[in-house]
Amino acid sequence: MTAAETSSTRTERKDRTHYLYIAVIVAVVAGVTLGFVAPEFAQELKPLGDLFVALIKMMIAPVIFCTIVLGVGSVASAAQVGKVGGLALAYFVTMSTFALAIGLIVGNLLDPGEGLQLSDELAATGSEQVAENETTWEFLLGIIPDTLVSALTSGEVLQTLLVALLVGFALQAMGETGQPVLVGIGYIQKVVFRVLAMIMWLAPIGAFGAMAAVVGATGVDALKSLATVMIGFYVTCVLFVFGVLGSLLWVVTRVNIFKLFRYLGREFLLILSTSSSESALPRVIAKMEHAGVAQSTVGIVVPTGYSFNLDGTAIYLTMASIFVADALGKPLSIGEQVSLLVFMIIASKGAAGVTGAGLATLAGGLNSHRPELVEGVGLIVGIDRFMSEARALTNFAGNSVATVLVGHWTHTVDRERLDAVLAGERPFDESRMLED
Repeated sequence: MTAAETSSTRTERKDRTHYLYIAVIVAVVAGVTLGFVAPEFAQELKPLGDLFVALIKMMIAPVIFCTIVLGVGSVASAAQVGKVGGLALAYFVTMSTFALAIGLIVGNLLDPGEGLQLSDELAATGSEQVAENETTWEFLLGIIPDTLVSALTSGEVLQTLLVALLVGFALQAMGETGQPVLVGIGYIQKVVFRVLAMIMWLAPIGAFGAMAAVVGATGVDALKSLATVMIGFYVTCVLFVFGVLGSLLWVVTRVNIFKLFRYLGREFLLILSTSSSESALPRVIAKMEHAGVAQSTVGIVVPTGYSFNLDGTAIYLTMASIFVADALGKPLSIGEQVSLLVFMIIASKGAAGVTGAGLATLAGGLNSHRPELVEGVGLIVGIDRFMSEARALTNFAGNSVATVLVGHWTHTVDRERLDAVLAGERPFDESRMLED
C-alpha cells in the first residue's frame, strides 16, 4: 500500500513537470508566432519576460548562499574519508573546469548571439554599477559587505559568495557542533528551492513575453541565434560525454562507455522524462553497488558528484553567458570569461536537479561581472527548458563514469563482477527498486 501511494505521488509529480514542459513549448511557439504576425505589439510584451527575470534575480542570493555553505560542508565530509574523497573531489574539480573551458571555447567559436544587437534599451541598465568598479582596489572593497547579513539583501552576488564561503568554512572548523546549523541551512535550502519551483511555473509567461519581444524586434535572426546555441550545446554535450569521458574511461579502465550506459538505460530514460538527474539518485547508487563498486566508494562519489560534478551545467552556463553578452552587443572579454569561469566553478555547485537553479546561477554570474547583462537572461528563458534534459543527462553520465574511475583508482571495484554485469550476465533485480 505504501509503495503504491509512493508510486502514485511520484507519478503525479512527473505529470506536473510534463505540463510545465508542454506549457513552455506552447508559449515559445505562441511568442514566435506573435513576433512575426504583430511585431510592434509583440515588443510591448517585453515586461512579461522582465517580470520573470526579476523573480529569478530575487532568488540568486539565497540559492548561492545555501548551496555554497552546504557544498563546503560536503567537501569536509568527503575529505574525512581519505583517499576516495580526495580523488573524487580532485577529479570533479578538474572535469568541471574542463567542461567550463569547453563551453567557453565552443561559445566563442559559434558566437550564437552575434548580430542580434539588442543592446540599445538594455545596455543602459546597470551601467552605473559597472562604472563604479573602475579600479582593482575598488572592486575588491566592493566584495566586502557592510554587515554579514546585508550581503543577502544587497543583491551583490560576490558579497553573497564571500559570506557563504566564510560561513561554510566556519561551520567546517566547528566540526560536530556545526552539524545542527548545517542541517538547519539544509531545511532553508529546501524552502528556497520550493519557492524557486513555484516561480518556475511562471516560466511559460516569461518565455512568451521574451520570445515575442525578441522575434518582434529581430525577426528570423533571433530564431537562428537561439537554434544555434541550442544545437551547439547539444553537440558539445555529446562530444564531451563520448569523446572526453568515453575516451578517459576506456584509457584508464578499458570499460566501454556504451556498455555502461546500456546498463544504466532505465536511469537515463527516467532522467529524460523528469529533466532531473536527482530522480535517478537512489537507482544509480543501487546499480553501481550491484556492478561491483564498493558501497563505501559509491556512497561518497555519487552523492558528492551530484553537487560537485556538474559537467552539463558547466557547459550550459558558459555558453549561455556568451550568448547573452553577444546578443546584447556587449561581448565578454577573455579576462571576464576566465573570471566568470572561476565564479561558475564555485557558484554552480548544487545546481543539479533543481528546476530554475541553473537560471539563478547564470543570472548570478552575469550580475557579478556585468550587471547590465542580467536582463538578457530573458533571452534564455524560452529555450532553457529545451536544454535541461541535455544538462541532466550529461551530469548523470559524468557521475556514473566518475564512480567507475574512482573505484578503479582506489581498487574498490570488483572488476570481474563489473565485466559480468555490463555483459548482461548478472542482471539487476528491479524488484529492489519498486519502492523508489
